[in-house]
Amino acid sequence: MNRRFAPLLALLFSVLTTPAFGEVVTLQQAVKRALESNHLLKAASLEKGAAEEGVAASRSRYLPRVSLESGAVLSNTPSTVFMMKLDEARISPTKDFAANPLNNPSPRGDFKTAVTLEQPLLDFGISNGVAMAGKEAEAAALSEEARREEIAFRVYMAYLEVRKAQAYREVAEQSVINAREHDRLAALREKDGIGLKSERLRTATAVAEAEQRVVAANNTLLIARMRLNLVVGGSQGGALDIGDMPRLEEPAPETEQLIVLAQKSRPDLKASENAVERGELAVKQAKNAYLPTLYARGSYQLNDRDMPLGTDKDSWNVGVNLRWELFDGMRRSHEKAQAELTKRSAAEVLENERREVALQVTESVLHRQEAMLKLESARSAVRDAEESRRLVTLRFGNGLSPLVEVMDAETALDRARANLVEVENASYAATAEVYFRTGVLIQEVMR
Repeated sequence: MNRRFAPLLALLFSVLTTPAFGEVVTLQQAVKRALESNHLLKAASLEKGAAEEGVAASRSRYLPRVSLESGAVLSNTPSTVFMMKLDEARISPTKDFAANPLNNPSPRGDFKTAVTLEQPLLDFGISNGVAMAGKEAEAAALSEEARREEIAFRVYMAYLEVRKAQAYREVAEQSVINAREHDRLAALREKDGIGLKSERLRTATAVAEAEQRVVAANNTLLIARMRLNLVVGGSQGGALDIGDMPRLEEPAPETEQLIVLAQKSRPDLKASENAVERGELAVKQAKNAYLPTLYARGSYQLNDRDMPLGTDKDSWNVGVNLRWELFDGMRRSHEKAQAELTKRSAAEVLENERREVALQVTESVLHRQEAMLKLESARSAVRDAEESRRLVTLRFGNGLSPLVEVMDAETALDRARANLVEVENASYAATAEVYFRTGVLIQEVMR
C-alpha cells in the first residue's frame, strides 16, 4: 500500500514545492525585456562602445601630442659634462677651456626638464587608421544587431518550450483523472463479480504511472519557465509564465523574395561585407606605408645644476621633420601582398555567406511547409483518436468491450494530443525560423 501511495506523495510534494508564478509575460514583453536586460546583449553593447572608443582614439592622432619629461644625470664624461655646463649657462672662459678640466672633468650632475610638442602635418596612415577603426565599430554594431536577432529567436523558442510544457502537464493531469476513473470502474466491476483482478491491478499501475508523469511534467514546466526567465535576463532563480501564443504574419509565399530580403537584412551578411571593406582599407594602409610623413616639433627646456625644475638656463627649439623610408628589406611589399590576400579571402567568405543565407532561407521555408502539413495530420489524428475512444467507451458501457480496450483508447488519445502539441510548437517555430533566417524576426514579433 505504501508503494501505491508513493507517486501520489511525490506529486503532492512537487505541487507544494513549486513556486507560484504570479507574473505572466506576453511574447512581445519577453522579447523587449531580453533586448534590454539579456547579459549577452549587454556584452555586445559594451563591445560596440569599446569599438567606438577606438574610433575616437584613432582620431586623436590628428591632435598635437604634448609631453613633460624631467630627469637627473650624473657623469664625468668630458663631452657630457661640458654640455651640462653649456645648457646651464655656466661655461667659464678661463676654467672650462683649459686642457685638464676638459679632458678630466670632475663628476657633475644636471637636472633637465623639457616640454615637447609634436604635431602631424602629413601622415596618410592616420586618416586610413580612422577609417579602419570606423569599420571595426560598424562591425561591432552589426555583431550586436545579429546578437539581438539571435536572442529574440531564443526567447521565442523558450516561450514555445513553456507552452509545450504547459500542454504536456495538462495532458498528464487529464491522464491521471482518466486513470483514476478507470481504476474506480475496475474496482466496482471486481466487487460486483463481473471484472477481473488483473484489470484492477492494471488500472492501479496506470494510475501510478500517470501520477509519475505529472511529477515529471511539473518539473519540466518549472525548468522551461526558469529558462525563459534566464534568456530574458531576469533575476537568478526566477521563473516566468506565458500568456497566449501570438501568431506571426504569414511569410511571403515566394522563396526568392525572402532570399532577397535576407541578403538586405541579415546583419551577419552585412558583417561579411564589412570584412571585405576592411580588407580594402588594409590594402590602402599597406600602400600608404610607401609615402613620406611630415611632423612639426617644438620643445621648451630647463636645465639646473642643483635642483629639479630649476632655471639656471632655459632654451627652446622648433622644427619640421620629413621621414621617408626608402628601403625596409621588402617588409612593406610583403605586408601589401598579405593585405591583398586577406581581402580576397574575405570576398570568398562573403560569397559563401550569400549562398549559405539563400540555402538557409530555402531550408526554413521547406521546414515550414512540412510543419504545416504535419499539423493538419496531427489534428486529424486527434479527431480520430477522440472518436475511437467514444466508440470504445460506448461498447464498454454496453458490455461489448473490456476495460483494457478503453484504457488503450485513452492512451492512444493521450499520445495523439501530445503529438499535436509537439507539431503545433514545430509549426510556430518553423514560422519564426523563416523570419530569423531572413533577418527580420524582431520586426515581425514586435509588429
